[in-house]
Amino acid sequence: MERFVEGNRAALQEHVRRHQEIHVVMGNEACDLDSTVSALALAYFLAKTSPAPKATFIPVLNIPRADFALRTETTFLLREQGIPATSLIFRDEIDLGGLHRAGLLSLTLVDHHVLPGTDAALEEAVVEVLDHRPLERDRAPGCQVTAELVGSCATLVTERIAQGPPGVLDRTTATLLHGTILLDCINLSPAAGKVTPRDVACVSLLEARFPELPPRDTIFEALQAAKFDVSGLTTEQMLRKDLKVLVGDELALAISAIYVDLETFLRRPSLLQDLDAFCQAQGYAGLVAMTISYNERNEPSRQLAVYSQHETLRSTVCRALEEATMPSLYLQPLLSPWSCLGTYTQGNALASRKKVLPILRAALGGPGVTGGPEEEVVPPPTPMNSLVEECPLAQAVPPLCPQDVLERVSRIAAGQPPGSPK
Repeated sequence: MERFVEGNRAALQEHVRRHQEIHVVMGNEACDLDSTVSALALAYFLAKTSPAPKATFIPVLNIPRADFALRTETTFLLREQGIPATSLIFRDEIDLGGLHRAGLLSLTLVDHHVLPGTDAALEEAVVEVLDHRPLERDRAPGCQVTAELVGSCATLVTERIAQGPPGVLDRTTATLLHGTILLDCINLSPAAGKVTPRDVACVSLLEARFPELPPRDTIFEALQAAKFDVSGLTTEQMLRKDLKVLVGDELALAISAIYVDLETFLRRPSLLQDLDAFCQAQGYAGLVAMTISYNERNEPSRQLAVYSQHETLRSTVCRALEEATMPSLYLQPLLSPWSCLGTYTQGNALASRKKVLPILRAALGGPGVTGGPEEEVVPPPTPMNSLVEECPLAQAVPPLCPQDVLERVSRIAAGQPPGSPK
């Protein structure tokens, strides 16, 4: 797998130069771990088994390269498996429209099956679909479609590879698929409501073929911690990682979920300048940062910060949040370091951003929210497929700090079980 990914860019350039077929395998625009790993693993499998030697198979991550750092669980898992980001090909680095117009493009979609309107011209290039959600539209007769309601698209890719020639599945690919299914299916917990018998069967198959794979709890907890680890992000990246935008009659308000406590967030260097630059660059009149963190007993703590250089807007938003009754947030003002920033402790720790958005929407009098599907973050934070809503985790999973993750990963690399002495 590593050599395949490293050679993708050169293979793409060579096939463009020779005017030969380029078969792109691409996930959805959320580009979560499932989409990324499914694209990489399926492209690798097709490259190893395809009867069409003139085509090159290229996995494409369906986001700009600049956004990749925000997918912290993906960057973590690929890095641990020796796949550098420099070897990956992102959507802004390949001209799919140009390839299609030149008659060179074949396209396989994984973890989605409907292209956005901006990509409508590429629909006729789609030759295969592999998805784990119900079909919203029919495909042309020549398009091979696999749409099965399983917890993870990586399960369908694993089944496909398992049905192929022996020896194609290597340890790196197995590790990527194994971790992805566990994260998507909440460590195969029935209480989470996502896992199916086929997901369980694929995890068991991978573990049987590669007994050295890390224990399920270890890799799930490491990926969970990595997903919510923002320590390596800039302030701008933290604000964009989990962002919604409320559009009012004459203005836009950003609402960012921040996965550190408010005190830590406020200590970031040049924070005020970063907040102002972020809002100005995106055209936001203000920003609400909703922080969530957990103590050693796994109890959640929520805090709020309302930023705007427009005093009237800031006062309107703060008053709406303070006076809210459906639900009541039980806000307690905190001493703010700047007059343009209102800060609060939120007594109602169960009032997630999903419950706060209607309060802000009513205050602005605007039509709605833009951004990805809203996730209900029930303590503890639930890792989930970016395109699947309302998938609460009923059983608590202990949060990990980055040091815990690194310690666990070092044990994984050394083949030691979790909790063993160093």
